[in-house]
Order: sequence, then structure tokens, then C-alpha cells
Amino acid sequence: MRNKPSLSVVMAGLVPAIPTGRAQCEVDRDHRDKPGDDKRKIGYLSRPLAGAVIVTLAAFTSPARADLKVCNRMSYVVEAAIGIDDKNAIATRGWFRIDPATCRVVTQGNITADRILLHARSLPVYGASPAPQNGTDNLCIAPNNFVIAGRQCHGGQTAVPFTEIKPSTGEDGNQVAYLAEDSEYDDEQARLAAIQRLLVIAGYDAAPIDGVDGPKTQNALASFLKARGLSADATQAPNFFDTMIAAVETPSATGLTWCNDTKYRVMASVATDDGKAVTSRGWYRIEPGKCLHPDVSGQPRRIFSFAEAVDTDGRAIKINSRPLNWGGTTMLCTRDTQFEFSEQGDCGSRGLHASGYGQIDMAAGTGRTLRFGMP
Repeated sequence: MRNKPSLSVVMAGLVPAIPTGRAQCEVDRDHRDKPGDDKRKIGYLSRPLAGAVIVTLAAFTSPARADLKVCNRMSYVVEAAIGIDDKNAIATRGWFRIDPATCRVVTQGNITADRILLHARSLPVYGASPAPQNGTDNLCIAPNNFVIAGRQCHGGQTAVPFTEIKPSTGEDGNQVAYLAEDSEYDDEQARLAAIQRLLVIAGYDAAPIDGVDGPKTQNALASFLKARGLSADATQAPNFFDTMIAAVETPSATGLTWCNDTKYRVMASVATDDGKAVTSRGWYRIEPGKCLHPDVSGQPRRIFSFAEAVDTDGRAIKINSRPLNWGGTTMLCTRDTQFEFSEQGDCGSRGLHASGYGQIDMAAGTGRTLRFGMP
């Protein structure tokens, strides 16, 4: 499986007025906090800097009495799902999209439940990272907007780790919990780091992704804006992350682009050869009709690609008894969950899979688009 990231009355009573918006839950612009609001955070700590996933919880000393907000101080656009546990009756709801340096109300009114839990995932454009938080409650989610009662998952639903959160009380009287990375960005740094990250994915040289402004970031951003006919003040528009994500999801004139022309979800992996080792990395989730740029940094000597169509449960799609995949004859190590391997020998003895990658012919300074279609 490529995993890549009646209680219904109770749930309805707790969140009667949560706006759902479009399929992936539009950001609630009316509930953003201003940059610089300094509230304690609970952590969804991601892979980019330390590799480890850790969750830290802020203590709170009084019951929740008002709206619950989740705020994003990560360098990723994320979608959050909440879980409500009241007298061992469980319900989950999602998704709530939260842009970097913004907040989203996820429940309105008093919360009287025994426990509140949270799960977050990055958008598909980020590929394999960040990993989910290391919560111990495995609760159900669905690919699109959902309300699920109970712990038993049904068709198309998946059990994922949720973490109990203990929000703090903000200056406005609302309860607040933060999603954070181990870099501990403030709002301004998180927003800039998120812009840097999407610029890199789109093929612009804005590395390192550190939330620190400088000539390199400014040049990359200026080139991005010029290429799309945007003015400098476009970066302050509420929908700027939508603009950047749309750019990442269209074929690029530079670098490698994957495009999914099937009706299935595709999970893809990229491998690079720097002359010393071949490093394989996955999985990148590409939804039907979407494109994606894997983050290939530096100037590798060779680039390889492997991709496979999967169903909603992560099982390989088969056409005429053959898996629907796209690759080649170079055997490299993979596994069902997120991975990054620089050692490619003895995959089977290490409990890994050996998958056939195809080498990609990348002419200097040009782009290459691989389109995944039906046979």
C-alpha cells in the first residue's frame, strides 16, 4: 500500500457552523490571526530539518470556553482533521485547509468533550513530506470532506494517527493550538519559508528553505512573478499560495514534471545519481488531472522515475492482471510508506521492494514532462 500525508448528533452539536467551502476546504479568511501573535504551540513537527516527527503539547489550565482555532506556523500549506472523544464516543471531521501564518476555526462554541485530537497532512504538491505526527489514537479519515462517527473505518476511509491536543487560551478568549516545525518559525518566517519551498518545487533556486530573506530568495521570487505576469504586491494577496500551487501543478519549462492523465491516484518516486550514490525518494501523490514537480536539487548526473496507480486504499491498480505503473529496468529500493534510500543493494533482504525505474533524458537547461496515461 502506498500511504502517502449514533455520534453524528454529538459531532453536529459541537461544530454546527463550520464552513466547508470547496472540496479541500477553503481557508476561512475571517479567522486569520495577525502575524506575530505569540501563542503557545502544539507541534506537528515535519521532516525537512531534523527528519524526526515529534509532537509537543501546550498545557492549558482551564476548560475550553470558546472557538477552537488551529494556527499554522509550518512552511507547508496543510489540511487538518479534528477528533472529538466524549465518554469514549469518537467522531472525526475534516478537512480544514490552513495556509502558513494563518489560523482556522475548527470548532465553534463551548467544547465539553473529554479529549480533542488532531491530524494534519500536507497538500499533494509537497510529495513525500512532511510525515504525519506520531499520535497514538488511530482514527478514520476520508480523502475529501468528511464526518465519521466511531473508530471503524469503511470503504474509502483510512485509519491514521491523531494526537491529543490541549490548547491554550489566546488574548481574544478563544482556544488555540499551533502546528509547528522544529525550526520554530514565527508567522513571518513560516510564510517566507513556505514561499521558498514552493519556489524550489516550481524549479526556482530559493534554497535553503530557512525563512530568511535575502537576494537569492528575492531573485527567485522576482523571476516567478515575472514569468506569470504578476506584480510584486501579488505576494500579499490572500490567494497567493493558490497561485503558487497552481504553478507547481502545471508543466514547467525546466526540471522534471509528472502529469497524471488517468482516473486514478498515482504515487511516484524519483531517484538521482550524483556520481557517488543513487538516492531514491517517495512517495509523491499526484491526483487525477494534476501535475507535480518533484524536488530535484543540485545537478545530478542521472535522474530516474517510477510511478504506480493505486486505488483509494493504496492498492496497486491492475489492468488485465498487470499493475498499472510507469518505470524501466533500473532496479532501485522502495517501500510501501514514505522513504529515502541511498543504499540500493539487497533490497529484499532489507525488507524492501525492488522497483524498476526508468532513466529520464534531461537536456541541460530544459524541462521534461512525463505523462502517466492508460495503456
